[in-house]
Amino acid sequence: MTDASSAPRWPGSVALVLASSTGGVGQHVRSIARGLTDAGASVLVCGPAATQDQFDFTGAGARFTPVEIPASPTPGDARAVAALRRALADPPVDVVHAHGLRAGLVAVLARPAAPLVVTWHNAVLAGGVRGGLSRLAERIVARNVRVALGASADLVDRAAALGAADARLAPVAAPALPAPRRRRAAVRAEFGVAADRPLIVSVGRLHPQKRYDILVDAAARWRTRRPAPLVVIAGSGPAYLQLAARISAARAPVTLLGHRTDVADLLAAADLAVVTSDWEARQLFAQEALGAGVPLVATAVGGLPELVGDAAVLVPAGDVDAVDAAVRDLLDDEARRADLARRGAARAATWPTEADTTGALVDLYAELTPEHSTGTR
Repeated sequence: MTDASSAPRWPGSVALVLASSTGGVGQHVRSIARGLTDAGASVLVCGPAATQDQFDFTGAGARFTPVEIPASPTPGDARAVAALRRALADPPVDVVHAHGLRAGLVAVLARPAAPLVVTWHNAVLAGGVRGGLSRLAERIVARNVRVALGASADLVDRAAALGAADARLAPVAAPALPAPRRRRAAVRAEFGVAADRPLIVSVGRLHPQKRYDILVDAAARWRTRRPAPLVVIAGSGPAYLQLAARISAARAPVTLLGHRTDVADLLAAADLAVVTSDWEARQLFAQEALGAGVPLVATAVGGLPELVGDAAVLVPAGDVDAVDAAVRDLLDDEARRADLARRGAARAATWPTEADTTGALVDLYAELTPEHSTGTR
């Protein structure tokens, strides 16, 4: 693990580019912006104005230039390309590092003079015309970057298969959670949860990829348990109305909390954490749950199995029966929950830290800009 006394230095300039984000990608960009600034770099962040409002990149030491890159392609992409081209030219930067396929495509089309690095944070899951366009964008990006980074091994393989000349693994570390601000009992009281009632927590964007419909359908079956668990889901996104209607129709004991900034408090009050996604790389909430010692049920998809090892219960994606059974088994087995809590905390201690993530990027940028020297670790 990297510590402050041995952290590498890189006195160059980097532009970090992102598209619309309300969660993990934005958090990651803020984390590395802060780390790179501490390493001596000049950092420019280019992305939608709303990302600056939410993640405060300037508060992390970076400059910010608004470049409106929406989550989906629009006719306005040409304006985004032109805006990014202007931002990268005045003054010129030494490295451009785009995060996500949308930002990567705009960066490729902007044709920066500096070496271009793109991190694959997500797999393309959509079908139809949208999926076809996304897969075309993947190929364009893969064949036009100096280095393709994947947040999980399957994404590295995907970039290489699409033609990336240099594809590498770059695990994304979850920002360290602050200590809980409220006691367990106070958080549970907010939701009207008695001491003996299980509280199940999930955190993530309300998007079809997260498959919260599976969690809602499983929770509807738990109404007959005594006491019935309460499921709380923290996050915002386009699937909110559909999920709210599904919860109401199924009379499921599920509460949608909206965007929350107190994930540490939610985990301190939780008995279980659940992830039901169709795909994830190194999901930040899974990292947060294990780090907090909360037993986790998660789908065996993407990078999750390599992330959690034997420190969580893994179930097939899209299988409500498997989620139902796994949660019931853990609720009925206090000793197993305690064992998973211990395993989770131990597993989390082996993961790269934010400092390790930043250090690896400093090494990469130094490799791409030999005119800049770095200090020793």
